[in-house]
Amino acid sequence: MIWDILFNRVKSKDEAKRRLTLVLSYERKGLPPNFVDRLREDLISVFSRYPQFEVKKIEVDIKRDKEDFDQLWISIPFKQ
Repeated sequence: MIWDILFNRVKSKDEAKRRLTLVLSYERKGLPPNFVDRLREDLISVFSRYPQFEVKKIEVDIKRDKEDFDQLWISIPFKQ
């Protein structure tokens, strides 16, 4: 039980750090707070016209690389 509590705290801390990094990235780039969500919705709208793609699994994120550069990361998987 104690391990579950500790594990959840670490998980929560990591998630909070990821969200703060994302918010700061948005501010530096002049992006609206819901940019990733809106972009994902637009991509779903476009790619839903093509049956080759698994649109419900589209992922959009802003990630920081090893050199501290922000990158827009988009994953659009093909159907199996």
